[in-house]
Amino acid sequence: MFHEHPLQDGDIISVDGGVFLNGYHSDSAYTYPVGNVTPEILALLQRTKESLYLGIEQAVAGNRMGDISYAVQQHVEKQGYGVVRELVGHGVGKKLHERPEVPNYGKRGSGLKLQTGLVIAIEPMVNLGTKQIVQEKDGWTIRTKDKMPSAHFEHTVVV
Repeated sequence: MFHEHPLQDGDIISVDGGVFLNGYHSDSAYTYPVGNVTPEILALLQRTKESLYLGIEQAVAGNRMGDISYAVQQHVEKQGYGVVRELVGHGVGKKLHERPEVPNYGKRGSGLKLQTGLVIAIEPMVNLGTKQIVQEKDGWTIRTKDKMPSAHFEHTVVV
């Protein structure tokens, strides 16, 4: 869905897409600054991207889903950011969104034990303000409840 609001200097935009090849999906997202953004927003983008890679580091056989979730959550919350709860990462395969869910918040050592070959999309969504979001009437658009900026980074990884 496209909005009639043209991008302006200082905005950020998240692009979420993937590839469907030989019957299998991938999923990826990146949040880009538009022109000159504030240092506060640049820090949000950097911390969110860092949390993605900290989550990826935990995506190894024998760890638990909660290890990924905890790594993301603790990194951004200690910076004072809000971690979106309603939208989470997911399994990826013949369908774009499969089980298991990959929350961006959780307890270390909890959840599904990760097995070699599991394909998941880890996708932190982190808000400059509160963790709360609302869905617009169009059924697609999501925004933060406090209307503060939010960053989204995602990679598909294989355990």
